[in-house]
Amino acid sequence: MTTPTRTLDVDYLVVGAGATGMAFTDALVDHSGATVALVDRRPGVGGHWREAYPFVQLHQASTFYGVASTVLGGGRVQADGPEAGLLERAGQPTIQAYYESVLVERLLGSGRVELLAGCDYVGDGVVVEQDGGAAYVVGERTRLVDARYLAPRIPAETPPRFAVGEGVRVVAVNDLPAEHERSGVPGQHVVVGSGKTATDACVWLLRHGVDPDTICWVRPRDPWMLNRALIQPKPEVYLGMVAEMMRLASDAPSLDALFLRLEDAGIMLRVDPSVTPSMAKAPTLGTWELDLLRSIDDVVRLGHVQSVSRGRLHLDGGSVAIADDALVVNCAADGLRTRPSLPIWGPEAITPQPVRAGFPCFGAAITGYVEATRPAGPDGDAEKNRLCPPSAYGNSLVDWARMNVVGMRNSASFGSEPDIKDWSDRVALNPARVSPDHPGSPALDDARARLAEHAGPGVARLAALAGLTSPAPDGA
Repeated sequence: MTTPTRTLDVDYLVVGAGATGMAFTDALVDHSGATVALVDRRPGVGGHWREAYPFVQLHQASTFYGVASTVLGGGRVQADGPEAGLLERAGQPTIQAYYESVLVERLLGSGRVELLAGCDYVGDGVVVEQDGGAAYVVGERTRLVDARYLAPRIPAETPPRFAVGEGVRVVAVNDLPAEHERSGVPGQHVVVGSGKTATDACVWLLRHGVDPDTICWVRPRDPWMLNRALIQPKPEVYLGMVAEMMRLASDAPSLDALFLRLEDAGIMLRVDPSVTPSMAKAPTLGTWELDLLRSIDDVVRLGHVQSVSRGRLHLDGGSVAIADDALVVNCAADGLRTRPSLPIWGPEAITPQPVRAGFPCFGAAITGYVEATRPAGPDGDAEKNRLCPPSAYGNSLVDWARMNVVGMRNSASFGSEPDIKDWSDRVALNPARVSPDHPGSPALDDARARLAEHAGPGVARLAALAGLTSPAPDGA
């Protein structure tokens, strides 16, 4: 039987309906008459959030996440708890409901977007349904948008990177609450991973009454993290933080020295003050979370886990004993993928990537806006790439410095385009925006003045420390 084939008469084929694909498509259709087929292998929109662990929250304020047309969380401030006064951080159910609402009300509601869920893009303009049903093809005029290039890898969908011996209990972080309900609290938890997922798992365990002395944390590298109280959608706070970062960078003798300065200023945090971190993906962390994490004394720094056998961990640098009934919690996956930066507008596809220091949703949204408002064709693409060179996610300290250099230079580029500046000042996804209705304040004036004074020297010094020599790096 021949599989039925349907031709998609659309301007864009966006592959990936997660955070990146949704933000790009939302901005594109909001500022043009384009038609879009949105494709995802999952049964609906939301990308990895559909499989996220149940206690996950955004590590940043909700307003920095989502799509440009619709503010996630409405800008609500937390009224109580350890983060009272900070902007709320949405959890998995809220984020998933938000993307479903954006799909129905904004995208499908436009009459110009079609969702092809449960489908795979197999190349050459062909999309196939996973159940063996219809296939779809696009014409030559359809432009491909690869919103999967930096799609996160999550433990729920990634097998452990280590061998598991007989009789050893290993669960992805997603299954941690269910495992507690099913089997009770074990005598020991072994948390594997250095990043945000691992810190979330440790915090969840500690807040649920687990004795910190029964937690073994396998941390191949120690991370630097940003103080969440300073990564807020308040320009006085955020711009003030950036201004201080640039001031401290302007004469820093080394990146390690700079991070120590940033720690003294309350901008950067590290779990163990006696260890110099080598990882700088720089998620945000609350100081209350830091206090909890510092209660865990059993930290294993022998590299990555190679295998687990009953009662023993085998790592790059040796082995350590664990309890026979230990529950190994796998938190290791490439949540922020470090892949080679590509020109966003390429001959084969548009490949959205961050254009600031982090904040991937803003990067995808501004890519959609620029695509909607700049001319098509090779010359148009060259201009778009000039405006939006990619900024790779940070991993090492050098990566972090490069990311900030490119992001700061891009901000200057955006600011020189009146329409982009006007749009970005009105978009809550933009962490550096000063909205047109902001009443102004002496604190904001001070932050802007300090930023104007220190941005140039700070960026120049960061570029030197990162080994960047050209005035306009391509993000490679």
